[in-house]
Amino acid sequence: MSKSLYQKVGIASLILMASVFLSRVIGLFREMAIAYAGGARGDVDAYQIAFVIPEILNSIVASGFLSVTFIPIFSGYLAADREEEGWKVFSLVLNSFGSLLILFIGISIFFAPELMTWIAPGIKDPILLAKAVRMTRIILPAQFFFFTGGMFTAVQFAKEAFTLPALAPLIYNIGIIAGGMALGPVLKMEGFSWGVLAGSFLGNFAVQYRGALKVGMKYSPDIGFTHPDFIAYIRLTLPLMLGLTMSFSTEFFLKFFGSYLPEGSIACLNYGLRIMFILVGLLGQAVGIASFPYLARLAAENQIPEMNRLLNRTLKYLSVIIPFSMLFMVLRHEMVAILFERGRFDAAATTQTAGILVYLMMGAFAFAAQTIVVRGYYAMQNTIFPAIYSTIGVLISVPFYILGMKLMGAAGVALAISVSAILQVILLYTLWNRRSHNPECREVYRGYAKMLLLSIPAGLILEGLRMALARWTGGMALAGSLLIACGIGLVFLALLLAAGYLFKIREITETLGRLFQKAI
Repeated sequence: MSKSLYQKVGIASLILMASVFLSRVIGLFREMAIAYAGGARGDVDAYQIAFVIPEILNSIVASGFLSVTFIPIFSGYLAADREEEGWKVFSLVLNSFGSLLILFIGISIFFAPELMTWIAPGIKDPILLAKAVRMTRIILPAQFFFFTGGMFTAVQFAKEAFTLPALAPLIYNIGIIAGGMALGPVLKMEGFSWGVLAGSFLGNFAVQYRGALKVGMKYSPDIGFTHPDFIAYIRLTLPLMLGLTMSFSTEFFLKFFGSYLPEGSIACLNYGLRIMFILVGLLGQAVGIASFPYLARLAAENQIPEMNRLLNRTLKYLSVIIPFSMLFMVLRHEMVAILFERGRFDAAATTQTAGILVYLMMGAFAFAAQTIVVRGYYAMQNTIFPAIYSTIGVLISVPFYILGMKLMGAAGVALAISVSAILQVILLYTLWNRRSHNPECREVYRGYAKMLLLSIPAGLILEGLRMALARWTGGMALAGSLLIACGIGLVFLALLLAAGYLFKIREITETLGRLFQKAI
């Protein structure tokens, strides 16, 4: 890969990393607002369950995969100087799937009560179910804005325009917070549901529509199912519609199995998951999204060795997530207390969420690595293979969910989420290496093993230090948590940097060096 292409990946990564970071920060404020208003109680469980049917619809039309399924097709037209025909295919996909989605939204709104009994069979409280149904009906139309916005975003990515797509999650989260704060005093958790609808319209539809116009979008009201590339799009997308992806299975199983647990368990699982996703989103998601257009270009040029080098290099840098995950485990109680312990979120909710967070952080590296590994397959326009094996990984993990729920409660569900993520990413990466003849994969495995071996003793040292600081700051509540977090964080950075130089781990020294440069 040329140096200029690496630089483009780097610039795109910085734009999207900034977006993801700000989105996670605002997302944390969103979760803090929800925790303040609802704590870890049944109303918050109902709010979380209300997203399940919309997420299923999202999966049916593969809204979350538009960037990885439509970009290769549209990019092919751009490369062949046939942009006009590319916009025609864009319109065919938008109109056909958009019409289908509107139909499904209408059906889902009508049958929401019946569907809810299948999605959350463990909830027997009729009042709680009625709240979940009402909020589901409010959130469902947002899926149309996610789908159309995903199409507008895909063409912007194909034209290497990243700025406006980067705003979508920021505006969406701000909309949720605004809805909850403005309407919450009257509508309680339902106010956040109206915020979801408003945020999706503004951030995912209106702003992205403007962005698509800026890159030359040409829309036509055509519907057709016989165009060769429309059929190719169906072929690419169908496995993603039918397969069980990591993100969908995580959200679905969290709420399905969580519905059998005591009231508030789904809320605590969700709070822990959002903390874990801060780390995953900041590194894995941003790098994965930014690198995909370049992986797709290398795949189109049949430069498989170069693809493997980019994939391996990216995965090795993501191994830094392992020591940071260990830091989150050590500071589990302090992080939850600092972020959420106010309003209706009490000390008992902090203790439960902190216990869950430990098990979720075990799989953080797998969630991050998966965002890169699957994009290797998607760049090759191969969606069937990862869909099949991701589904296999999910199905293998079901007994872990059942066993974890029965033996450990919410913590067991959290552990099963991590086990499922690890199984899926190991399976997909191993099979990728065999199919692409990736000789440097051993370096990736060694890099992750080295990070794990460094993190375990460091974690034990920091846990001992945390316990000592906790005794010293006893009774200081929030101030004590802040002091412990700052102290442990500084010691962690010093240990990590020392280990990086001592063992000559470039991934650590370069990553921390960039972070320090940005801080300065």
